[in-house]
Order: sequence, then C-alpha cells, then structure tokens
Amino acid sequence: MKDIHEATNGNSDATAHDAAVELATQDEAAPSGLSRRQLLSAGAAALVVPFVFTPGLKGAMAAAGSGTIGAYIKIDASNIVTVVLGSSEMGQGILTGLAQLVAEEMNLNWPQVRAEHAPASTQWPNPYGNPLFGAQLTGGSTSTRGWYGPLRLAAAIARDTLLAAAVKQYGGTWTLGQGGTLRKGSTQVKFADVVATASTLTPPTTAALRTTTRFIGQTMPRLDIPAKTDGSAVFGMDVKVPGMKFASTIHSPVQGGTVKTMPATSGGTKLYNLGTAVGVIANDTWSAIRAARGAAAAVTWNLPANPDAADSAALAAAALVLVNSTTATAFVAEAVGSPSIGAGAKAIDATYSLPFMAHATMEVMCCTASVTPTSCEIWVPTQGQQFIPGLAAAITGLPATSVTVHTTLMGGGLGRKFETDYVAESIKLSKAAGVPIKLIWSREEDFKNDYYRPSALIRVRAAVDTSGQITDLIYRNVSPSINIQRGTLQGSNPEDTGAVAGAVGIPYRIGARKIEFVPLLPCDVRLGYWRSVGESYNTFAVESAVDELAVLAGKDPMAFRKDLLSGDARSLGVVTALETLCNWGAGPGAGLARGMAFLSGFGSYIAMAADVANVGGKAVVKKFYAAIDCGIDINPGSIEAQMQGCVAHGISATMWGQQTFVKGKPQTANFNRFKMVRMPEMPTVAVQIVDSTAAPGGVGETGVPCVAPAIANAWAKLTGSRIRTLPFYPGMGMGDD
Repeated sequence: MKDIHEATNGNSDATAHDAAVELATQDEAAPSGLSRRQLLSAGAAALVVPFVFTPGLKGAMAAAGSGTIGAYIKIDASNIVTVVLGSSEMGQGILTGLAQLVAEEMNLNWPQVRAEHAPASTQWPNPYGNPLFGAQLTGGSTSTRGWYGPLRLAAAIARDTLLAAAVKQYGGTWTLGQGGTLRKGSTQVKFADVVATASTLTPPTTAALRTTTRFIGQTMPRLDIPAKTDGSAVFGMDVKVPGMKFASTIHSPVQGGTVKTMPATSGGTKLYNLGTAVGVIANDTWSAIRAARGAAAAVTWNLPANPDAADSAALAAAALVLVNSTTATAFVAEAVGSPSIGAGAKAIDATYSLPFMAHATMEVMCCTASVTPTSCEIWVPTQGQQFIPGLAAAITGLPATSVTVHTTLMGGGLGRKFETDYVAESIKLSKAAGVPIKLIWSREEDFKNDYYRPSALIRVRAAVDTSGQITDLIYRNVSPSINIQRGTLQGSNPEDTGAVAGAVGIPYRIGARKIEFVPLLPCDVRLGYWRSVGESYNTFAVESAVDELAVLAGKDPMAFRKDLLSGDARSLGVVTALETLCNWGAGPGAGLARGMAFLSGFGSYIAMAADVANVGGKAVVKKFYAAIDCGIDINPGSIEAQMQGCVAHGISATMWGQQTFVKGKPQTANFNRFKMVRMPEMPTVAVQIVDSTAAPGGVGETGVPCVAPAIANAWAKLTGSRIRTLPFYPGMGMGDD
C-alpha cells in the first residue's frame, strides 16, 4: 500500500514552441487532411506514428465502430515535447497524467513536457476520440482508462522511430538518453536533430514499453498550475477576441417553454429570438445580464401542456405508486434465482429517495463564437467536442470542415458541459449580429436551465439468514430515463443510461436477487449526466441497505461487508485497507460515530468511512477516510486531490443539494438556496492507494457515491435515526448555519 502526500505544484514556465515535428497517432493523414509529404512541403517535418494496440482494445474499438484513434506528440526546435489530447481538463489533472505516459516512454525531463487540448475533429473515426468508445468526449472517468495503453504505445513507437532515424542519419548503434536525447558512445543528439530523417521512415507497428517508473506512479507537478497561478490560464470566461461583444440570455420560467411573443427591443436594446431563449448583446457582461433581466417581463412563452410532468411533488407521488406496484412494467436488469421474502424472515423493506440535482459548476455556462460568411470559430469549455462541429454547421449552413473549436480550461464540468445548449446560443447570436459574441449566462439562468440528474425512488427488500448471509434481494429503482427523454434508446432497454449502475453486478455474495428499473414517465424536467451518474443514487440505497442488514444480523458493518466480499480479492482488499487506515476497531473517539460504504465502479474499487458528530441536532462530518484500488496509479497526488474533491462534492450533495420544481418552475436560482460545503466545514481526508498492477481505473467519479451512505450510516449509528431521504437539510443556502 502507498501513503499519499500532497504534490508540489511547481513547474517551469510555459514557452512558445513551433511545430518542427508532429508525432501523430493516425496513419498517413493529419486531421487537417494533409498527407505527410504535404506537411513536409509546408515546412514542418512530420513523423506520423500509428497506434498499435492490444487485441482486447481492438475488439472494443471494433464494437464501437471505430478503426483508428489518435493524439499528437509535438517536438519543437528547442526539444520541448507537447502532447495534444482530446480529453478536456476540468481540474482533474488529466493533461498532466496523460503527459506522464509520454514522458515515461520517451525518457523526457519534466520541465520539457507540455500538454494542450486538441481541436475538435470533423473526421470519423475521430482521430482524437477516446479509444474506449471512439468519440471525443470526456466523462465517466474514462480518459486514463482509454488512453493508458494506446498513448504509451504511440510514444514508444515514436521513440523507436527516432532511434532508427539516428542510425540512418549518423550510422552506428544508438540508445535512448534522458531529456529527449539519443546517444552513441560519447555522442549525443536531440530528438529534434533527427526529425527530418525520421519523417522518411515507416514507423514500426509495435514497440516494447519501458519498465522504468520515473513518471508513472509519481506525483508530478501539474502542467496547468503555473498558468492558473499567474493568471495567464484561459477559461471559457477569459476568452478575448478582437471586436467581440458580450451577450446574455433569458429562458422560459417553466421547463420546456419556447418563445411565443417578444418585442424587437427592450429598454433600447435589441432582442434576439433563439427559440428556447431570448438573447441580448451589450458592451460588457453585466450590462448584457441587466438588459436580459429587464426584457423578461416583455416576453411571453409557449408552455408545456402538462405542468405536472415537471412538478416535483407530482413526480414523487407517481414514483411512490410505481415503486410499490405489482403491475408496473419493470425492466429486469439482473436476475438470479427467485427471490422471495417470507413473513418470518429477518428482512428490511426500505425506500430511499434522492432529488433532482443541479450541477452548479463554479464557472457558469459560457461560450465565445465568431461566425463569418466562410467560417465559424468557437472557444468553449466543453466535455463534448464531438458534438460541436455538426451543431455549428447546422446553425450556420457552413460545412463542418469550416468550423474550428478551441477547448478552454473549465471551471468545473461535472457532466453539465457535455451539453451544447449554451454553445448553440452563442453561435446563433454571432451569426445574427455579425460580430464575435461572448455569451455568459447569469447564475440564475444557470441554476434554472440545467440538465438535472434524475430524481430516484428506490425500494430495497432484502433478507439475511441466521449466519448473516443475504439470502434474497428485490431492488427496484423508479427514476426518469435520460435516453427516453432524448429519444436515444438502444433497442428496447430503457435502462441504458445507467439507471441501475451501482446496483447490478455488485461483488457482494447475495443469494437470489432481482434488480429492476421502472422509468418515471412522463417527465419534462431536463435530464442530464451528473458526476458519478447512476452510481450517485444507487450506491446510497445499496450501502444504506447493507448497513441496515448488518444491524439486523447483529454484525459489525465492517465485518459484515468483509464476509460478503470474501470471494472478490480487490473488493476485499480496499475494505481491509480502509479498516487499517481508520483503525476501525478502535472507533472514532468520544462524541463521534463512524459509518462506511463500498463501491466497485468505473473500473476501480473504493471503500470510504466518515466520522460524524451531532452538533445541535445536525450531522457534522469531522473526518473522511478513503481507500482506493484504481489499478496502476499514474499520479498519486492527483488521486489524493480527486478524493478530496469527491468528498467536498459529496458532502454538499448529501447535506443540502437539490432542485425542486413547482408546475415546471425551478425553485432554486442561486447559492442562497443551494449550500456548498465551506472551508471551515470541510473535514480532513485521509487517502490510501492500494498497490495494484491491474489496468488503470477511474478516479474522478469513483469517490462521490460512497460519501452519502457513509455519512448516513454514521448518523444512524450515532443517533439511532436512519435518514433515507436526501438531502439531509433541504432548502439551506450559503448564508444559513
């Protein structure tokens, strides 16, 4: 096991670099469509390196309909190596982690390494698409899982091609040196010195990976920290384009409304009809926001015919009927045997409720677009580059190849920035006004026009025998379906958005079981993907129920779980690691209670514990513990930071987070009714990474689902009162105690 310590966030200053060489992971053609020879004739020596990957990954790619994948490795004249990646940086440190893979294979020195976002490609297969699914998207904790093998192999192929180039150019036998150098005896040359020759060679189809650990498994300084520290980093809200104007929008006060009538101007400001919104343009953001607010009273809206389809109380009542119904049409996601809970069995019958949830990213929705008669250029914090060229082409009438997308840094994504509604508004306004437009939503518009995590009502019926074994489990989740709402179902499976993720395939030893999903229909609340998706609500139900079963069986919750996981080595490993990390047997100390939770998800295994106090009748979290097995750990410092972030995010959601609707109208419009954990309230977080040689798993979402059940289980132990409905304290805002 490894103890994790904080990273030192120092790094060398970024320097400008020119493209003397590109090591591309695409055969013969760059995303621009230029061949290798055309690139050479344009004055840039280019070495194109195709990815070669394992049969398993080839099969996954074939299943995803993608035959090629790609990212770039660029080396400039001063031997600076830049990795250009399709994954988006939203604070999770992915550009640093992936750059470490290249640095390892090419034996670089860290100060010479850079990383940057790739442009959005219009090709398919997408040369920047994640190898797991082929598309240029960032989410589901898939970036490291997708790129680990292919990116290492591409860097190894690039390295070996450079070595072959040195042999051809200078003769003799060459070996890899350190810091982007090649050596023959006492002679040393830089990578950049052999680029022209390397570009004439056919790269090998495979290469041996290095066995060193200079970078993999090491806490390296984050590549994005210097710019974020000195203010030069460009987030979506920082973009500046010559001649740009500023815009804001207002939307229907009711979910699903569209513009019915509006005046041409309001208060002397021109109004723009965007279909689902009204936009205004001004000389600065605050003026645009004030003008948009001033226009609201003059706009009328076409409203949905069924307001109860976006009413929290009505939807909750409908869900309650469905969760208890014996006649509702249920999709059976998993079935083993014929579970049946007799009248005399030691059993629980518990219903857990979770609300619609806003993403509440610290950076509101924003996008800058510049539309001309011949081009469309976009600067945007996005998790979904794949969707933008086609969207812009449809709005502007331009070919997708005339669309350029620049991915900026993000002040939080959390799944919200998969969506393109804010991108479309910016493009429409720029096209209509004929000038570059920076659109920034107000915080109120951001809260009220999110794509919310679905609510969920989950009933768990389960029984244990006299030895403490779970003999029967009947589990039903009733929640709205994202894919039904969007019309993107895959066949007849309404569960393909992950509605029972975290409830199916769990490694606990359970006898007969049935896991069901019943879609809550109709639902007109805009639905989207929230950090940790289905696991965020199913883990609360599963781990709360497991704790309730442990109490029913008269077992210690830790021992109960260890027994149920005894057949799964990695699951048992993280639970045992947590037991040691928090000194479970000794307990948390006077006035505190400790609860725990476990999850196998996102390719990783995690166990967490929370120490909770009762302060004035309210739960206060004093300390958190996390033991995680995420396979090969690339950057331990980033893993620790992610665990801390997961705890902060999870506490906010557990205690206070929710969005409610009354006849389609969102009731929370700002942080005055949506409290976030503040620094004095943040518990210390102890993190243990379990040594593993398994393929890398996800981290960024893995820690969130366990937070709520760990706190709820601690509170139940402390007070004897079980909380099954989230949040604990609804309606609280940042000014409340």
